[in-house]
Amino acid sequence: MNNHRKKREYLRSILFGVVGGLALAIVFSAGFVIRDLLDMPSVFASTSASNENSESGYALLLEVQGLLDNHYLREQPSYTQRQYDAIRGLLGGLNDRSTFFIEPPVARSESDALAGTYGGIGVNVQRNVAGEFVLYPFDDSPAEEAGVSAGDVLIAVNGEALNLSTQSDIVDQMLRGEVRDDNGVELTLRRDDEEIVLFVPFDVINIPSVQWRVLEQDERLGYVQIIRFTSRTPSEIEEALTDLIAEDIAGVILDLRDNFGGLLQEAVEIAGIFLDGGIVLYEVRNTGEREFEAEQGVTVDLPLIVLVNRGTASASELLAGALQDRGGAVLIGQNTFGKGTIQQIFQLSDSSSVHVTSAEWLTPNRNQIDGIGLEPDIAMIPDEDGRDVEIEEAIRYLQGLFE
Repeated sequence: MNNHRKKREYLRSILFGVVGGLALAIVFSAGFVIRDLLDMPSVFASTSASNENSESGYALLLEVQGLLDNHYLREQPSYTQRQYDAIRGLLGGLNDRSTFFIEPPVARSESDALAGTYGGIGVNVQRNVAGEFVLYPFDDSPAEEAGVSAGDVLIAVNGEALNLSTQSDIVDQMLRGEVRDDNGVELTLRRDDEEIVLFVPFDVINIPSVQWRVLEQDERLGYVQIIRFTSRTPSEIEEALTDLIAEDIAGVILDLRDNFGGLLQEAVEIAGIFLDGGIVLYEVRNTGEREFEAEQGVTVDLPLIVLVNRGTASASELLAGALQDRGGAVLIGQNTFGKGTIQQIFQLSDSSSVHVTSAEWLTPNRNQIDGIGLEPDIAMIPDEDGRDVEIEEAIRYLQGLFE
C-alpha cells in the first residue's frame, strides 16, 4: 500500500511538476523570447480541464511501473531520469519538433546563449529533413579551429552514436561544458562520404551578434551581418547604422544568411529601426490574434537588400518578412527555412525547462511562413566554388539604382 502511494505520488509529480513549472513561467521562444507575464488563472484553468481524466492515465502508468519493478532484468534509471523520460514521451506524442524538454544544464546554457555567452565549442546545430544533426561553426570558434566545416553531419559524440530518436537538447548538452584544461568533446562527423573524428576543446563562447563594414568593392555601400538575435543585438544594430550613415553610404546590404534566430522582442525592435516603427508581425494563438508594433528607432531611408538562404530561420525570417512587406527591401538568395511558430520556454522547479509551441506568426501582409519560408525576389544558386554570388548580385542591383 505504501509502495502504491509512493508510485502515485511519483506519477503526480510528473504531471503536476510540469503544471507547477507553468506558474513560474519565464516566457521565451526557441529563438524567440516574448517578455509577457502569463495570466495565471487561465493557465491553471486550461491545465485542470486537460487533466479531467488523469486518474485513468495514472492507472496505466502505475501498471507499467509495477511490471518493471517486478520483472525488469536490469537496473532502472533514477527517479529524476524517469520523470524526464516521461515528460519527453508526453511531448514526443505531439509530433512537434519545436515542443521539447531541456534538462537543467542545457536550460542554463540556453539562457547564457540568449544573453550572448556560454561554455562550449561554438556551433549552431540544425536538424535537416532527414533528422540528422548538421553543424554550422561560429567564426573563430573552437569548433572551426578544430576543423569543423559548415554542413558537417554529426553522427556521434564521445563515441556515442546519434540517431533519429536522439533529442536535440541532449545533443546541445553534449556540445557544451565547463571551460578548463583538457575538457572538451570528441566529434564523429560525416563530410560528403568521408567520416572524420575531431577533438574540440570547450571555451567561453561569446556569441557573435552583429558585424558591419563599408564594402571595399563599393564604398557607397554598407554591409551589416546579424549572426544571431541576442539581448545585445538592437543596440549593436543602431551602432552599426550610425557608423555607416556617418560614412555617407547610399545603400545597405543586410545579411541574414545562416541566421537561425534568437529573441523575438529584439527582432521586433530591429525591424522597427529599419521601418521607423509600426506593425512588424501578427501573432496567432488559440485565444485570438494580436499585432506586434515596434517603436521608432534610427531612420534608415536608404535602398535595402536582404540576403537570405535556407539557413535563414525563425527571428531572421520575421525580420526579412517585415522588411520585404513594409520596407520595400529586396530579398536575394534562396528560399528561407520556414520556421514560423513561436515557442514559450517554461522554467520548471528544478531549473529544467519545456519549450511549447504556443503561436504562429504572419508577416505584416499576413503571409504564412511556417513550413513555407520566404521566397526571394531574386533567386540565386549558390556557387560550387564558394564565391559569394549573393553579395555580388546585391552590389550590382544597388549600383544599378545609382546610375
